[in-house]
Amino acid sequence: MASNSMSDLEAIRKRLEEQGDLLREMLRLMAEGLMSAEADALCNAEYGKRSAERTNRRNGYRRRRWDTRLGTIDLKIPKLRERTYFPYFLLEPRRRSERALVNVVVESYVLGVSTRKVERLVEAMGLNGISKSQVSELAKELDEQVTAFRNRRLEASPYPFVWMDALSLKVREERRVVNAAVVIATGVSSEGKREILGLDIFTSEDEAAWRVFLESLVNRGLRGVQLVVSDAHAGLKAAIASVLPGTSWQRCRAHFLRNVQTRVPKSAQDLVGSLVRSVFTQGDPRAVREQYHSVIEKLQSRFPAAAELLEEAEEDILAFTAFPKELWRQIWSNNPQERLNREIRRRTDVVGIFPDRQAAIRLIGAVLAEQNDEWLVARRYVSLKTLETVLNPPQPNNELLDPEVPQQHPLPATA
Repeated sequence: MASNSMSDLEAIRKRLEEQGDLLREMLRLMAEGLMSAEADALCNAEYGKRSAERTNRRNGYRRRRWDTRLGTIDLKIPKLRERTYFPYFLLEPRRRSERALVNVVVESYVLGVSTRKVERLVEAMGLNGISKSQVSELAKELDEQVTAFRNRRLEASPYPFVWMDALSLKVREERRVVNAAVVIATGVSSEGKREILGLDIFTSEDEAAWRVFLESLVNRGLRGVQLVVSDAHAGLKAAIASVLPGTSWQRCRAHFLRNVQTRVPKSAQDLVGSLVRSVFTQGDPRAVREQYHSVIEKLQSRFPAAAELLEEAEEDILAFTAFPKELWRQIWSNNPQERLNREIRRRTDVVGIFPDRQAAIRLIGAVLAEQNDEWLVARRYVSLKTLETVLNPPQPNNELLDPEVPQQHPLPATA
């Protein structure tokens, strides 16, 4: 007896050394036991026993792979002679993977892990036979969440400040690789927090595409826009003037600096960039204008093309001076849109070429939804006190105004 007892302990110890296999076997036995019990309940009698109350009979098994955190399990699902049995309490129809495993694969995809690397990841978890195409299928779990995020109502209106930009991606369409434009809008809500307002994909970045995008934002509740920050795309500017009348436009500083630096030799780009950035460090509108004109004079002799661009863009690049000084940095800074673009690029560069437009929307939408959740719990981008001076500017007392002194009028609010 002692020898038999010791041999049993050694056998158990050996199985424990292979803990993954032991747990997988325990899970299989438990799942098959539950399915057998449910099948017996449907038959109104236990398996292999005669009973006058029996209403159905067992008819063998059908095998089905079940991918779990413990690895791939080959389940035996009972079959019935009449009707069909499926363990809905345990599995979902047409789904072979456990929900937790799906979450791991989807989260890895969103974090920028390529489908091939995800394939190797799940193999390291003990799963076999999951190809990169199946990883893409699992990633479609994001579609419902991304659709809800893109179509949600913009409840935090008004949105006084909005940033807009477009990214170019490679997408397969009709057996060809083409460039598609992904357009993104970010805003500051009435609560002073940043928010991703919208996302869409178009064949090209033109006025028609931007108009459709802006109209969709307005239909979802975009209101009270006072300033839009973007690059100098002619189609976007025309769409803003048409869909958001009365809205001011600020040329993005990051894009403008790149445009200026293309007009000077590479050896002088850092110097010219420092001169232009010095404009935005001034303390009041008058000093900003004076420094801007000073920079133009300094560049006129050596880099006339850059000086000409500065002269043409003066009102567009200095639109931020019409707002309170406390908001200047938020308006002309390259945050949040530029940093957001870099994060999207980091994720999409792993993919390279998207199989279709929906795949691009799926990944970028998930990234933006994740970023939007982080912004909602972060500190305010603009304080409520500063935002109040923009949303409800003090009205001037006409009786006290000096008719000889020109007065500044508040910007008109959009509907």
